[in-house]
Amino acid sequence: MFAYGTAAQTDPRFVVEEFEPACLRVHRAGGLEERRRLALAELEDCCACPRNCHVNRLEDVARVCNTGRHAIVSSAFPHFGEEDCLRGWNGSGTIFFGMCNLRCVFCQNWDISQKRSGEELSAAEIADLMLSLQNRGCHNINFVTPEHVAPQVVEAIAEAVPRGLEIPIVYNTSAYDAVASLALLDGLVDIYMPDFKFWNRETARRLAKAKDYPERAREAILEMHRQVGDLRFGADGLAKRGLLVRHLVMPGQEDEAAAIFRWLASEVSPDTYVNIMGQYRPAYQTDERTRDGRAKYADIDRQPSMAEMSAARRAARSAGLWRFDRRA
Repeated sequence: MFAYGTAAQTDPRFVVEEFEPACLRVHRAGGLEERRRLALAELEDCCACPRNCHVNRLEDVARVCNTGRHAIVSSAFPHFGEEDCLRGWNGSGTIFFGMCNLRCVFCQNWDISQKRSGEELSAAEIADLMLSLQNRGCHNINFVTPEHVAPQVVEAIAEAVPRGLEIPIVYNTSAYDAVASLALLDGLVDIYMPDFKFWNRETARRLAKAKDYPERAREAILEMHRQVGDLRFGADGLAKRGLLVRHLVMPGQEDEAAAIFRWLASEVSPDTYVNIMGQYRPAYQTDERTRDGRAKYADIDRQPSMAEMSAARRAARSAGLWRFDRRA
């Protein structure tokens, strides 16, 4: 058994004896080329995310996400900072995409999400990275910030699988995803890992410039769970298939966290696997001031307190959730 196994991982109801990545079944059925065709059609009149820009990205036109025909890749490496059930002993094979469809004022990765950093890569080149990470022993391929390049992710999977990709695929997202894009990924992604950030529209408008984020996140997470169900593990304790929801605890947002946890338990599943994250720190624009010198984001210009972290954990348990990442 994997050294980090917990009750949430070893419960026999959520352990799979045999596992095969879902995309291999789609490949055997001859469905990858149809997915590629549909992905290209989505790029032609882009509604790949909830921004619904309706631009032709096949002609390299970009709007909110500042990404045209090809995805921008900022880095690719075995990541040992992810959840234990993903990183294992050889690391999670992360591919970080540049740019983003959100404008979070606190973004800790703003240098790649809000500034152009990295290279535009074709589907074949992204597939090369996927296969290289697999050859290095990574336990999965972990696409980070893929919301705005979901069609390009489909293209890359369609390239990599016939060339020998055979490890789980993780979709690591802010949850600001279009349900239509998620439908393209049905049967290709094994593990969905959304971060449900905000419950209130005004908070989402002010801090991420996307007032519809809460509604879109709820729709997306329900679709993700419909596709893959609750998180399940192999006998080695590594995640194989299912939904893993992250929530980044932010200062002063205890009520929003509690609402998110209640919704997960009642509308998704009380067996939802959750990572309650405490690594928030002020970054990017959190120290901005208005013209008259007032702090614009004083409420989030600090780290969450120990009391706020404890309150979030209590709220999750009170809601009926019980499957937590060990660090929660």
